[in-house]
Amino acid sequence: MAIDTTGVILLVSFFILYGVFLCYDFFRKGSKLGFLAYIMALIPANVLWGYEFNILGVYIVLFALWIICLLRDLVLVYGKTKEYDDILLFVLIAAFIQMILTGILPYMNSAMRTNCAPWWVFWFPDVYNPNTNAINDWVNSNYLLGFRISATLMVFLAILPMILDLKESEEHIPLLAIIVIDLLFILPFLWLAYVWMGGIGWPLTFLFAVLLLIVLLLLTRE
Repeated sequence: MAIDTTGVILLVSFFILYGVFLCYDFFRKGSKLGFLAYIMALIPANVLWGYEFNILGVYIVLFALWIICLLRDLVLVYGKTKEYDDILLFVLIAAFIQMILTGILPYMNSAMRTNCAPWWVFWFPDVYNPNTNAINDWVNSNYLLGFRISATLMVFLAILPMILDLKESEEHIPLLAIIVIDLLFILPFLWLAYVWMGGIGWPLTFLFAVLLLIVLLLLTRE
């Protein structure tokens, strides 16, 4: 379904709303309402999905909006206060809400299931053939590359504050704590491995986890 005049007006309005929360810290210093930009980013992205925009393009837009938020918070929040708890909290909340929406919206609008596959009750982009692991015919290579890069950059920016915090910390961090931190990122690493290589990408998860563990050990001088 092509985006009509009403859709364009709605999208512009929602992007402006996102921009307001993105720049909220300039209006009220120290307010946590600016973190709502992560959640506001869901609205224009899902409106695009409702208008049957390429599903990979929808997630590229969503990830790009989240990346902009992360870059803002790395400079304005972590750069000043060295606190990243709220950053990770709102990223996780926004991701959880998006997952819930993938289990609701496609059942309200069947067109939103196009080029998606169900994972239990949730609908996600159907990129890989589950039998051959080949990329499905509908997938545009440019969209897929943008999806992969934006997903990787988003995960990297989300864990960067933690890495920087460990680097600057003067406290001794035990090896067990470092291993626990590394294990917490198994799930996003597993997702990234699937994004890049499909069902055969799980060994990448182990590689990512080992590389992160090495980085953490070097930073903490364990």
